[in-house]
Amino acid sequence: MRVEIAYALPDQQVLLALDLAPGTTAAEALRLSGLPQRFADIDDAAALGIFGRRVEATQILQAGDRLEVYRPLRADPKEARRERVRRTRAQRDRR
Repeated sequence: MRVEIAYALPDQQVLLALDLAPGTTAAEALRLSGLPQRFADIDDAAALGIFGRRVEATQILQAGDRLEVYRPLRADPKEARRERVRRTRAQRDRR
């Protein structure tokens, strides 16, 4: 069965097509892709998803799936938004 594996960095995107045996798990596909050897920040605990929906490493892949490898967030999105609001309000109050 054919699946794609996607991984993106700010300046580089990788999309690989793999032919895998039926019953292959997400973790096995990641290992077989060679991405963990190419990128040091991908490990066994990497967050995975299929078409934008988080899945466990034990998820069995289906033909046509796009397995996505997610990078950890640098900042909590909620906290980053709060900080932007604080800065905007501070600028507005200075006027």
